[in-house]
Amino acid sequence: MKRTRGFFALVGASLLDLFDQGTAFGRFALVHVLMMAGDTLVTISLAGSLFFSVSPDTAKIKVLAYLALTIAPFAVVSPLLGPLIDRARHGRRFLVAISGGARALLCFSMATHLTSLWLFPEAFVVLISSKLYVVTRGALVPQMARTEQFAHHRASLSRAGWPSSDPDGPSGFAGFNAQLTLLGTLAGFVVGFIGAAILKTAGASWVLYLATVVFVVSVGASTRLVAPKKASSDGAQLSQLERDHIRLNPLGNSEVAWGLFAATAMRAGVGFATFLLAFGLRREHANLGLYALALSASGVGSMLGLAFVTRMRTIRSEPTLLFAALFFAGMGAFFVSLQPLLGWQVLLAGWLGLAASVLQPSFDSLTQRNISEGSQGRTFARFAVRQQLAWVIGALVPVAVPLAFGFGDRILSVALLISSFWYVVGRKQRAPR
Repeated sequence: MKRTRGFFALVGASLLDLFDQGTAFGRFALVHVLMMAGDTLVTISLAGSLFFSVSPDTAKIKVLAYLALTIAPFAVVSPLLGPLIDRARHGRRFLVAISGGARALLCFSMATHLTSLWLFPEAFVVLISSKLYVVTRGALVPQMARTEQFAHHRASLSRAGWPSSDPDGPSGFAGFNAQLTLLGTLAGFVVGFIGAAILKTAGASWVLYLATVVFVVSVGASTRLVAPKKASSDGAQLSQLERDHIRLNPLGNSEVAWGLFAATAMRAGVGFATFLLAFGLRREHANLGLYALALSASGVGSMLGLAFVTRMRTIRSEPTLLFAALFFAGMGAFFVSLQPLLGWQVLLAGWLGLAASVLQPSFDSLTQRNISEGSQGRTFARFAVRQQLAWVIGALVPVAVPLAFGFGDRILSVALLISSFWYVVGRKQRAPR
């Protein structure tokens, strides 16, 4: 009961901060909510036109093309946009606005090209713009945490019963990441129902028109982001030589390197589970509402996980949370594999959503704390490439090879459990630096 009250307290505090547009966090949260809502609408429109509206064999071909398409944007984001984000420290608000504006124009165009070959190149550029925001967001969190308005945000969390934290400390970044992700998940949850209703009644084109409006509003919200303050530190007590080494090679920091391993393992597992469920339901001729229920369960699990990680981060280290997320996700998949019923698959989607939402903010916090601010743009870009590649590799397996639920769940369980123990052993055996 205490944790339930704590969860609703966090939701209430986050919503109050969102509606308080006089603070840095409130303005950034509004941008994030709009971006996530727009991306949710784009996903719904593409799912309706590329997957559920065609036969399973045709869907497989289109999904394989879409998976390849999701990797391609990172070929642009990592080598080109990552360094640009680092150099444009005072222009990151402008990059966020560009990301929203480009998606507004492209969504409007995609609405008229859903049956045309133009859909794929337009979706490609939409994905590039989306990844530009994701990478810029990771670099903006430490800047926002150092504004003079952080004290207001910290006080609101304290009133909600959440421990206060140092903005440059580990729990400070984790708290910001978790709250932003929580608000984004809530936005996707609400907008998802609206988008699904529009898809069913008016078609995918009108879902994209709504996404256009959302992204236009996000551009206006982006111009109100608070200008960054000069950082007083890099978030970790590192020597200048260590900062230079990390700038050249972020994976030279063993904590960050093993954290990336844990994050990519979880992303691969989520990609595998997502398409195992999607194609399994198609083969079972299950009602589309069951897949929507699984997505809802994943969203609820994500919100619970974000509430959990925000509280636990004050008493448990990030590596402990990374291990726990992988281990318990693997155990959940193992138990479901013993009774591979459709209802249990829905519950597994929620359980994986919870585990992933514990792991990702912890990894983001680990990276933001150990990587110097001048290198965070390219660092998040590199890491996003690897995580997205892992998601696609995981997704390709159930798309290319038909797998029964029970067997697929066992594969997922073994992969996650091995990854969790590999992560622990790898961290303990790292060479002293």
